[in-house]
Amino acid sequence: MSKAVYITTSEPESGKSIITLGLMRMLLGKTSKVGYFRPIIDDDPDGKKDNHIETVLSHFDLKMDYEECYAVTGHEVIQKKTSGHEDEIIDTIIEKYKAIEERFDFILVEGTDFSGEGIFIELDINVLIAKNLGIPAIIVTNGKDKNIDEIEANIHLAYDSFIEKEVKVLAVVANKADLDQLDQITNRLKKELPSNVFAYAIPLIDWLNNPTMQEIVNELGAKVLFGKKYLNHQIGSFVVGAMQLRHFITYLKENSLVITPGDRADVILSALQANNSTNYPKISGIVLTGGLKPEKPILKLIKGLSQVVPIVSVKKGTYEIANEIGDIRSHIYAENKQRIYTSLSTFEKYINVGELAKKLITFEPEGITPRMFLYNLVNRAKKNRKHIVLPEGNDERILRATARLIGLDIVDITLLGNEKGIKKTVTKLGIPFRFDKVNIINPTKSKYCEDYVNTLLELRKHKNLNIDAAKDLMADVSYFGTMMVYKGDADGMVSGAAHTTQHTIRPALQFIKTKPGVSVVSSVFFMCLEDRVSVFGDCAINPNPTAEQLAEIAISSAQSSIAFGIEPKVAMLSYSSGTSGKGEDVDRVKNATDIVKELHPELKIEGPIQYDAAVDMNIGKSKLPNSEVAGQASVLIFPDLNTGNNTYKAIQRETGAIAIGPMLQGLNKPVNDLSRGCTVDDVFNTVIITAIQAQGL
Repeated sequence: MSKAVYITTSEPESGKSIITLGLMRMLLGKTSKVGYFRPIIDDDPDGKKDNHIETVLSHFDLKMDYEECYAVTGHEVIQKKTSGHEDEIIDTIIEKYKAIEERFDFILVEGTDFSGEGIFIELDINVLIAKNLGIPAIIVTNGKDKNIDEIEANIHLAYDSFIEKEVKVLAVVANKADLDQLDQITNRLKKELPSNVFAYAIPLIDWLNNPTMQEIVNELGAKVLFGKKYLNHQIGSFVVGAMQLRHFITYLKENSLVITPGDRADVILSALQANNSTNYPKISGIVLTGGLKPEKPILKLIKGLSQVVPIVSVKKGTYEIANEIGDIRSHIYAENKQRIYTSLSTFEKYINVGELAKKLITFEPEGITPRMFLYNLVNRAKKNRKHIVLPEGNDERILRATARLIGLDIVDITLLGNEKGIKKTVTKLGIPFRFDKVNIINPTKSKYCEDYVNTLLELRKHKNLNIDAAKDLMADVSYFGTMMVYKGDADGMVSGAAHTTQHTIRPALQFIKTKPGVSVVSSVFFMCLEDRVSVFGDCAINPNPTAEQLAEIAISSAQSSIAFGIEPKVAMLSYSSGTSGKGEDVDRVKNATDIVKELHPELKIEGPIQYDAAVDMNIGKSKLPNSEVAGQASVLIFPDLNTGNNTYKAIQRETGAIAIGPMLQGLNKPVNDLSRGCTVDDVFNTVIITAIQAQGL
């Protein structure tokens, strides 16, 4: 069975990048070693690297060199063909492909872009390459402005070309199709094609189809005057500012690009003022035409504004530039993360990932790699969508993670804070943010506030809490967010980017409380090491647990391990393995181990055991030869907070491991704490595990 797939198109502008990105993410979630290969790349007159390769290597962090990811350039193909050496093209492609095949479990091969040769010649080239590599194909066609008959005809033409050369076709995709005709398109394709060929349709997504300001600058050769760091702004539409101001401003829409002569200070300043106004939509940027620039006083005024969008200058006239902008085609590139996230989300929404994965992946990988673990987390969160509240709504890391979560369409998000302040921060930082997809609540002005205050009074009446104190507490974002979870207005909370652990979890301990039978709230980190995922507990909450508490931490951690798809082999860590050491600390670990064995005899557990004996097979077998855990522990329980916290941080910093967590265990509803030194990835991952907890683990 083939260990590769060939993604090809039947015509230009088919948008196969969505398929490439979606398939790569899916494959990396199923197997650890996935390679990427483009047999033929376009020539770049400026000597820039191929954008497809750069985007895939960068976003998915593939361990490949750029040069090994392609075989020949379009110019080389033409030279070989004109000199009668076409066979050398295929020989070179096969040689490069085989070198990748030796290193990877699966290879994603992406065909040409239909930018140089005629359509039929390029189609023949792609068929020939797939035939000689001996791999099946997925065909993508451009459904924009086409009816169902035209789409079916284009796909059938490409399909027949591959079948005639005995190249198997796994699936066909009609991309950029009319949203209202998706079902009709897929039904027609399924009817016209064999039953073993999957058929999918993806609608035209404006967010992906429209260019960014960076692409405008690149295509027009524009000079950036202001807002260089905001060039990833997405353009929704464009408006020409050549009419009188009172008419022009009514034409502004969300994410409009304003095109106007450089001496129209009235249009420029009014567009910027509209962008800062809550009564008008945001604009994506301004293009100044005619080689004209505003006068010095106007430039000085613009420079002093707190919120400035990209303003660029071009030499050509207004209407010529407007026509050129209308012809610019959007691309996905490595720097525009939001567009990549939208592509991935679109792929998973309209492609049946499960059935396609079964057809592509015909082997069972051993163990679970960090990338597989993260992929599974995202998929689980999506299957039963939950609502997570983030109290620190003005924090840059929270906002960037929210944009990513919304872009991938994983969870519903509520941010706590002042809406105007949050919007100002988003604009200042240049974050591509979908405010229509996010709920923002100001606690003191919320419709929930009075009810929450009364609920808190009732819950804490035994502590003699009065109305004024309850109002003060409910103005605190941690209390308000926790109350949202308690009342069912959110499914979980993630906080701590700007607050202490105590500040984050105190409200949860006061009124969410622990589950029945649980006496201690503890935590785990999912440590994503190079080739495995381990569960570390407790590295965040309990300073000096007793033997009974340590046993409970071990049991909770094992249950969390099972819930997240990791077989628990529990190592109760100590400075001694087996009976080699003596002392109060060793005895405490031994007693905890005995308690776990008595309460849960089905668990594989070993203790006391040293860290190296727990994770290294050779050392484990030499010290504890009859152990089911030694050398292969997946759940590691530290004897105290000092040891656990320092160990996880040391491993994280020295090895580059991803530490997901801490995830709190034992509460009735999920509330999780972030480190104040957290990254955007930390926020993203913690929100996902919180959403999965909320599904009822």
